[in-house]
Amino acid sequence: MEFLVNIRFNWPHDISEEVRKDLREKEIKMAGELAKKGHLVRMWRVVGRRENWGLWRAKDATEMHAILSSLPIWPYMEIQTMALAVHPVDPSPPPAG
Repeated sequence: MEFLVNIRFNWPHDISEEVRKDLREKEIKMAGELAKKGHLVRMWRVVGRRENWGLWRAKDATEMHAILSSLPIWPYMEIQTMALAVHPVDPSPPPAG
């Protein structure tokens, strides 16, 4: 199942730069692992914002929630998730499985 996910970052004002740096490094490492597993398919940065859009894959909404809530920066994220369905005129083949 594919999901279009919008993530906005809301860092608290009292969090230290050291903690932010550590969390960002952990987030980058985990994103690489999720990409290798086929969960994180594509990621786009929104220009001029602390925000991104991503194409994600999971077996169902429950697994998608588990993946997103396991992200190191999860406590500081505002997330919108949309499950995607195959469109009959989509020129690309649907994902396997």
